[in-house]
Amino acid sequence: MEIVNVLMKRRSEFNRLRGFVDSDFKKLVDMSPDQSTSEQPIHKDQSVQAGQEISEHETNTVGLEFISHGMNHVEGGWPKDIDHENMEQTIRFRKKAGKNEAYISSILQLGSVMELCIRQNNAIDKYEQYFEDEEEEEENHNAPYAKTMNVLRDPHQVKRTVTSLSWSPDRGRKLAAAYSSVVFQQTSQLSTDSYIWDIEKPSIPEMVLKPPSPLVCLEYNPRVSYTLMGGCYNGQVAYWDTRRGCQTVAYSSVEHSHKDPVYKVIWLQSKTGTDAFSASTDGQVLWWDVRKLSEPTERLILDLSKEGNLGGALGGISLEFEITMPTKFMVGTEEGLIISCNRKAKTPAEKIVCTYDGHRGSVYAVQRNPFLPKNFLTVGDWCARIWSEDIKESSIINTKNGVSELMDACWSPVRPSVFFTVKMNGVLDIWDILFNQSDPTLSVKVCDGGLYSIRVEENGRLVACGSEKGEATLLEISSGLSVPQKNEKSLVAAMFERETKREKILMGRQREIRLKERCRSEQSREEEVVREDGEESPQELLARAEKDFYSMVEVELKRRRKGKDLIEV
Repeated sequence: MEIVNVLMKRRSEFNRLRGFVDSDFKKLVDMSPDQSTSEQPIHKDQSVQAGQEISEHETNTVGLEFISHGMNHVEGGWPKDIDHENMEQTIRFRKKAGKNEAYISSILQLGSVMELCIRQNNAIDKYEQYFEDEEEEEENHNAPYAKTMNVLRDPHQVKRTVTSLSWSPDRGRKLAAAYSSVVFQQTSQLSTDSYIWDIEKPSIPEMVLKPPSPLVCLEYNPRVSYTLMGGCYNGQVAYWDTRRGCQTVAYSSVEHSHKDPVYKVIWLQSKTGTDAFSASTDGQVLWWDVRKLSEPTERLILDLSKEGNLGGALGGISLEFEITMPTKFMVGTEEGLIISCNRKAKTPAEKIVCTYDGHRGSVYAVQRNPFLPKNFLTVGDWCARIWSEDIKESSIINTKNGVSELMDACWSPVRPSVFFTVKMNGVLDIWDILFNQSDPTLSVKVCDGGLYSIRVEENGRLVACGSEKGEATLLEISSGLSVPQKNEKSLVAAMFERETKREKILMGRQREIRLKERCRSEQSREEEVVREDGEESPQELLARAEKDFYSMVEVELKRRRKGKDLIEV
């Protein structure tokens, strides 16, 4: 017989060898029946069961709340007469304990147990994972999925909307959630607390933040994991250092703050790591230094007339800032426009560069693609749009209008072709535009209420969705949607470039058609003007007709006279 495959492995790589030997059986216990118990029979009631039929139901029980307590460990375990800070006394006590027979016997006994455990660990690795690479390849080929990992519920009795989410920069172990009521004039009846959650302990918040007013937005500092900044419903901005507790370290004064709720706060890339800016529906963008929050360091009024009139300013409801473009930022407004701004311009009028006519309603989210920052994503009304900076008239890619309104969206931090949207019907849509541009790759019904906010962890595997019922749902998506694909960035860049060129051609063709229509309308207008200038009144027409008649009669009379003269001659 021919040998087809040969599997070779070193003997040292096998598990520990087990030894078995043959031996005679040995009786350990002999248990005989008890004759006395056989004389005492047990009578059973033979009856027909006629109980009520009961159906089986499932329910979610309330999770057990765990509380973590910390303590500072100091040197301890010494007898009362020994000062552990005195080195001579501790050395003398160790020498004395080492000569004790009980100590020596306990060490010898524990040594044998320790040796057995070490030998077992060397023989068998119980944490070893077999066929890990094959499992990952098989999972990549499977259909995309998203499974719920945890649900973080608002501990307050009256549930509030999760208006903003932010992952901590230290490997995403913590999630900060801002809670507020989006219904007009309901904030006075609710709690102002917001929370920081440990995703591994979802039963109770790790920290309760105490702002001066309910938080509408909350953001971790990407450079320092223990500092946060939030925007309040009354227009103030607040700053926290979690090492100092739940109370605010500083917050802005009311007279120098926004006049409407602060819908977005973003940290800026600076040397000190203390700069941030905020946007509100009062039409202002304010820059702050958390070391001095008494008043803003800079102010911009979103007045398109560039006159600085706050009464005619557009209300900002979303912000975007990309660290690779430190001078540029974008503001999404309530009127559906996206305003592109340049912070380093000399005058306030020059800071507003251009506008993009985006949506029919409020622009709830604006975010640049982290891999291709010249393209950005916006969400408003019933669709999501992808734009190119070079085209301001229309988007290059847009989704179909749905039944439910879209409330938030964001790009995947690891895949340039994947983005996420949430709707008011509680559905999370995951789009892969390389795979399909007309329909989402995966749609997940997260909850019965509307979804209001979304944020993706840095590794792209965990997604947090905030609902209007006070629930922050953590979902784990499949590796097919969270692992970068081969040549994905170049393919997406080529697709964006192709769509940009196509849109430019279409826009040029539309301009030509509009120009031709304008020329035709102007020509027809000129003809009408000429025609209007040549028109005569009825009296003038009668006089001209009468003059033409008499001139014709006179010509005819002259002709007849000439004929008579010729005949006479």
